[in-house]
Amino acid sequence: MVLAADETLRLDANAVDYTLVVAYFAVVMLIGFAARRRVSDSLDFFLSGRSLPAWVTGLAFISANLGAVEIIGMSANGAQFGMATFHYFWIGAVPAMLFLGVVMMPFYYGSKVRSVPEFMRRRFGTGAHLVNALSFAIAQVLIAGINLYLLANIVNALLGWPLWVSLILAAVIVLSYITLGGLSAAIYNEVLQFFVIVAALLPLTLIGLHRVGGVGGLVDAVRGSGNEGDLSSWPGTDLTGIDNPVLSVIGLVFGLGFVLSFGYWTTNFVEVQRAMATKSMSAARSAPIIGAFPKMFIPFIVIVPGMIAAVLVNDVTSAKAAADPDFDYNNSILLLIRDVLPNGLLGVAIAGLLASFMAGMAANISAFNTVFSYDLWQQYVKKDRPDEYYLKVGRLATVGATVIAIFTALIAAGYSNLMDYLQTLFGFFNAPLFATFILGMFWKRMTPTAGWTGLVSGTLGAVVVAVLSEDSLGGLSTGVLPLSGQGASFVAAATAFVVDIVVSVAVSMVTRPKPVSELAGLVYSETPKETRTDPEAHLLPWYSSPTKLAGIALVLVVVLNLIFR
Repeated sequence: MVLAADETLRLDANAVDYTLVVAYFAVVMLIGFAARRRVSDSLDFFLSGRSLPAWVTGLAFISANLGAVEIIGMSANGAQFGMATFHYFWIGAVPAMLFLGVVMMPFYYGSKVRSVPEFMRRRFGTGAHLVNALSFAIAQVLIAGINLYLLANIVNALLGWPLWVSLILAAVIVLSYITLGGLSAAIYNEVLQFFVIVAALLPLTLIGLHRVGGVGGLVDAVRGSGNEGDLSSWPGTDLTGIDNPVLSVIGLVFGLGFVLSFGYWTTNFVEVQRAMATKSMSAARSAPIIGAFPKMFIPFIVIVPGMIAAVLVNDVTSAKAAADPDFDYNNSILLLIRDVLPNGLLGVAIAGLLASFMAGMAANISAFNTVFSYDLWQQYVKKDRPDEYYLKVGRLATVGATVIAIFTALIAAGYSNLMDYLQTLFGFFNAPLFATFILGMFWKRMTPTAGWTGLVSGTLGAVVVAVLSEDSLGGLSTGVLPLSGQGASFVAAATAFVVDIVVSVAVSMVTRPKPVSELAGLVYSETPKETRTDPEAHLLPWYSSPTKLAGIALVLVVVLNLIFR
């Protein structure tokens, strides 16, 4: 594959735009140097010394997810499928984030584990732990490659450099501040990046709406283009690729809303790590709940620009009208930026996109170095070394993961809609983990042997569906099953979940469980109430109470689902 500059995406930036971008990079690096002073041991590097307030980790929690796929992938979905993409937020994110804060964070934070795989080791032993740690590490370098590829695309569009040069430049910038300041540098940069992203996308949305005649003009333009289905979120048959409306809804609710969503938000260490870095149990529970509030409104500045591009940008409009299978919808938001933003705002938009991609990649790399150092190297290679040794290993792991991400970025380059690729990865890695995790947390009879056999079986089940689908694995897919796009990933995730549960139950029936005395803090029924609840909860005002905030967020997301159905 020859990675060369794409002339169609060249942005007409001037000195003001370049100055804004350079200023942003300077601030990012300054944060890295400032955070370095706080790193005195491995806990500081990997978990910020468990000292951060809830509002910081809450914004970092959402910013870590507001990366390349969120911006480019969701805007691509908005252009291609319209309002059905809202499901990724209101069905496929917020409920699981609230569940994490209310139910699962007390187990994570209360047990003082340093990672999700470490929790798996305590519950199931080294078999499930090794499978989980390896699969997580592989997933992170693959997903980091997506963020890095798109980050390089922005540099390519701005400067016209070949993508391979852009890949290396982008990788060096992210590598620098994570290696300097560890998780603290990543988190504080993620907070900055959240505001930069909003400052970039909000004007883009407003100017785009103005150009199409407001919300009413957008609705009329979508109808006039013959794509009225883009104005309805249900049953989402175009998004899932499943023609039967009932089966499409089942795929969305079970495959996306339950398996993929809960698998990602409740067991993915990239997100959980942010909540683990907080200073108290209440703060840990509040982090994902605070993040849920901006999360439910992000579609209006991410998906709506994609819908605007589908009626305003000639390249996207003509490709959609012709149903061109080779058109790259990932470029939709970049083309909109090119066509509607004046200089100055163009620089803000470029900085915002760079911020989103750096936030996503930094989150993947910072989670990878923790799992590699604690769960793989310390557990299976070099035990009982001084703390300084593991701090050094973490920094070297950061370098290694960044180098690998440069090569995995080439895989991402082969997908015209990166959400297809990402959801395929989630089906492989997150769905079976969630099945094992949730069954083991609420069923004390589940055995250590069932832990690792369930994970392996569930992953294999998802891989089989992907191979049998039409396009989930590109040329490796055989087309035996009439499944394509994101619908195939929903079915693969659901298959992984069911296979994992069935195998885990069957194996548990013929193998020996852990003694009940070893399950306190790991299984719901065997954990004292005072341990699995927040001891500070009754002292907090209503606006700081995790459960009350979760209730408000749940009502809001239900209302949004009813309004935009």
